[in-house]
Amino acid sequence: MSGPILPGATLGMFGSGQLGRMFALAARRLGYRVHVFSPEADSPMGHIADREFVADYLDLDAVREFARSIAVASFEFENVPAATTEEAANFVPVRPGGHVLAVTQNRLDEKGTLARAGLPVTPFTAVRSIDDLLSGLVALGVPAVLKTCRMGYDGKGQVLIRSLDEAIDAWTALATDEAILEAFIPFEREISVVAARSLEGDFRAYPAFENAHANHILDVTLCPARLTQPVLDEAREIARSIFEALDVVGVLCVEFFVAQGGRLLINELAPRPHNSGHLTIDAHVTCQFEQQVRAICGLPLGSTEQIRPACMVNLLGDLWSGGEPDWSAALTDDGVRLHLYGKSAPRAGRKMGHLTVLADNLADAERRAFEARAVLRRA
Repeated sequence: MSGPILPGATLGMFGSGQLGRMFALAARRLGYRVHVFSPEADSPMGHIADREFVADYLDLDAVREFARSIAVASFEFENVPAATTEEAANFVPVRPGGHVLAVTQNRLDEKGTLARAGLPVTPFTAVRSIDDLLSGLVALGVPAVLKTCRMGYDGKGQVLIRSLDEAIDAWTALATDEAILEAFIPFEREISVVAARSLEGDFRAYPAFENAHANHILDVTLCPARLTQPVLDEAREIARSIFEALDVVGVLCVEFFVAQGGRLLINELAPRPHNSGHLTIDAHVTCQFEQQVRAICGLPLGSTEQIRPACMVNLLGDLWSGGEPDWSAALTDDGVRLHLYGKSAPRAGRKMGHLTVLADNLADAERRAFEARAVLRRA
């Protein structure tokens, strides 16, 4: 399809979680219809979509039916099987393309691709046996982090190795035939850069987000990040280089470690909107989800200007342990924005929603966001 995909068309999404839900809401505001494909019924995006295709990702007959019903496809998580996106691409554009998925689905391929492009990554080595692991630990030193090459997220599929004596147990625990060993980085903070690139190559990045994790799950995001301008500029330019090297059309997030002296090291990529970018819904002229719609449809990208300093805090299923959270108490602060994802079953560690607070300064936004989350839990 040579021209832009205009409002009124139907957009397709592989994956039906909260990222798909927020994409659908943005698409609806712009006048698009949305279809979703995933193995899950009664899903967060399914509640918003015009049509839900519920089938296994490798049910290629269903994939073909889905692809025939839409004008363009995207994905809300990076582990959609290659066969699925390849089949869909026989009928409609898939953006970002399958070549981007192929790189980001495998941590070893991802790190290798970035390293060959001359971009700063954490030191790493391939591990396919216990002997590889032992020699890698000697080369990189301990502590080090052993990760599966595929399917890991939110701290899953990785083991911190503190000494050579832990190597055998770590290799056994991962139960894989291919892994990546990465040097442990004593970073000062973590940041992410969410950006978009259009069909014409226009690149727009949001101000860097400063992130803090709890139990390997994103807990708090602040924007703008508390770093010097030269470091922020470098993070943006590294992100631009990644988009150009991978020929990304759509939205992608680059996660960085900021080491001593402001040295940036790429941790990983997510070829989609990102949890840390949720605050753009309230804090920026164009949110990351509208930007995703614009990019995959061939429309001009929107402004990434920030309106006010902002803090986002995640709401995990743990908050429901004492019953329904006290929403009224949190919303007593009329500057609190509540976003719930429509998930029916809260579980410990499951992302159920988030709160965002905008304020005149970052410290005030952070304080009020923490206070609002604290009063959610009933006594």
